[in-house]
Amino acid sequence: MSLNDPNWGRGGGSRGPGGGKQGPPDLDELWRSFNRKLNDLFGSKRPGTEPPTGMPSGAQFGGGVAVIAAIIVALWLASGLYIVVEGQRGVVLTFGQYFSQTSSGLNWRGPWPFQSHEIVNLAQVRSVEVGYRNTIKTKVAKESLMLTDDENIVDVQIAVQYLVRDAKDYLFNNRRPEDSVLQAAETALREVVGKNKMDFVLNQGQKIADDSTPLMQTILDRYKTGIQISKVNMQNAQPPEQVQSAFDDVQKAGQDRERLKNEGEAYFNEVVPRARGVAQRLLLESEGYRSRVIATAEGDASRFKQVLTEYAKAPAVTRERIYIETMQQIFTSTSKVMLDYKGGGNLLYLPLDKLMQQVAAPVIDQSGVARQPPPEPPPAPEAAPRSREALRDRGRGER
Repeated sequence: MSLNDPNWGRGGGSRGPGGGKQGPPDLDELWRSFNRKLNDLFGSKRPGTEPPTGMPSGAQFGGGVAVIAAIIVALWLASGLYIVVEGQRGVVLTFGQYFSQTSSGLNWRGPWPFQSHEIVNLAQVRSVEVGYRNTIKTKVAKESLMLTDDENIVDVQIAVQYLVRDAKDYLFNNRRPEDSVLQAAETALREVVGKNKMDFVLNQGQKIADDSTPLMQTILDRYKTGIQISKVNMQNAQPPEQVQSAFDDVQKAGQDRERLKNEGEAYFNEVVPRARGVAQRLLLESEGYRSRVIATAEGDASRFKQVLTEYAKAPAVTRERIYIETMQQIFTSTSKVMLDYKGGGNLLYLPLDKLMQQVAAPVIDQSGVARQPPPEPPPAPEAAPRSREALRDRGRGER
């Protein structure tokens, strides 16, 4: 019997909806048809037997219910199967309480309502923005404005990337883990910014982010969030928009100050070493002059002592030798000598300059080889009005 039969099991398939008597379907016929199909399905139909006519017996009804119950139980137990992919972790809950963790692969847990499971992705890199949302132009002033150590306000925006390290702590110790990361990052960043000057924060932004990373991790570990901070990136660090123009002027003034400072240091490095070199040279020259004068004085004193010793042995000879050496020194520094004699009116002129030129000028012979001229013979003793002895006696007499 088909439920699409327009006669509703009354027979007379030739009659249409408008022919014969119309009424509700026969429930007995429907039940017999159901039992027949069920017996055919489980092989309980015997050859040569006729289908039962009337209501089913209690045994037949119990067998059908048992099969249906077995199918339902099998499906209920199969609902406990679940798959955990690589990089994820399964957390099994018994009546909502933590029971165990499962690794990747096909796993089974007790069916509902006894047990349930949660899948946590440990390989996924999650991120949280502090001071902005989605783009740095969409600022959140209550998060980004911070006070520095020199009592200036800066606008700082960072992006925090983190991983789930412990699935159990991630699920059970925090109601909103993302908010926990946001608050920990803001707290750590405000502490680091508050310990540094404004210029350092603006010029060394990534250093500020790196210094705040271990502090964030310490806060999250203290609350047992099961989260591992992987990277903190500095997105923007600048003065507030209301004082941006004034800050630009300050920056330009600071750059001019550094430029002038560098020029002064360059001039200092050029002049001071030179002056130090001149001072060192003068100091060395003075030290050399002092040593030379001391050595000369000591030498003169030693020579005088030696002369005194020799003079004590032979006064006349020593006096005459000293006189000759003194006259020799005098004559070597002059070019003309005039000699006066007591007995005559003529002066004897010695042209020492001409004599020195003749001695110094070389003579070129016929072969072209330069040679020194022969020394002139000393004047004859008779040509001079007085001899050397007379001069010595005159000098002794004047003394």
